[in-house]
Amino acid sequence: MEIDALLLTLRLAFATTAILVCAAIPLAWWIVSGRGFVRAVVQALVALPVVIPPTVLGFYLLLSLGPLTAPGRLLIHLLGHPLAFSFAGLLVGSLVYSLPFAVQPLVAGMRAVDPQLLQSVSGLGVAPARVFRDVVLPLSRASLLTSALLTLTHTVGEFGVVLMLGGNIPGVTRTISISIFDLVENGNYAAANRSALLLLAISGSALLAIYLLPQRRRASRMGLLG
Repeated sequence: MEIDALLLTLRLAFATTAILVCAAIPLAWWIVSGRGFVRAVVQALVALPVVIPPTVLGFYLLLSLGPLTAPGRLLIHLLGHPLAFSFAGLLVGSLVYSLPFAVQPLVAGMRAVDPQLLQSVSGLGVAPARVFRDVVLPLSRASLLTSALLTLTHTVGEFGVVLMLGGNIPGVTRTISISIFDLVENGNYAAANRSALLLLAISGSALLAIYLLPQRRRASRMGLLG
């Protein structure tokens, strides 16, 4: 197993998760708090990375961040270098690719909050920001954890987007999934199996935590009632 590839993958995953969860909380609440064509369009754009091939997304991101497009040339002018084939470029790609996994659990969790409860609290003259902070967020704790864990594990397992956008530069853009691909191509199945088992363990542990959380919450409520 390549330790450098693993460390780079974890760095990318934690950075992506931290940024996306912070951005997804207000975005999910905005989606939930109203209806209309604009919100439907935003939801469709957020969900788009789920249904399009990762290589297609990576290809268009590569074009957007490179010198062939106006946004790419602007970024190169501002930063002094292209974002493609760099860790920053991988981060941009991961933010776009993992966005639905951060937003959709929060949307579901916030929609599950009783509207009558929110109306009652608002009727007491509580400011909307305080209602969101003191009522909606605490009642959406499970969906917040789900959002973070899904984003983290999804980023750890990325392949198509990071390969298209970052290439395969050791210590810079080679993630653990790309390392596994290289090991298989070279016939080193034993090393590939060790790396794959690690990713399987990370993903399985995250899913177990997601599915155990509701059970623990129900048990806690039953203990309080008892």
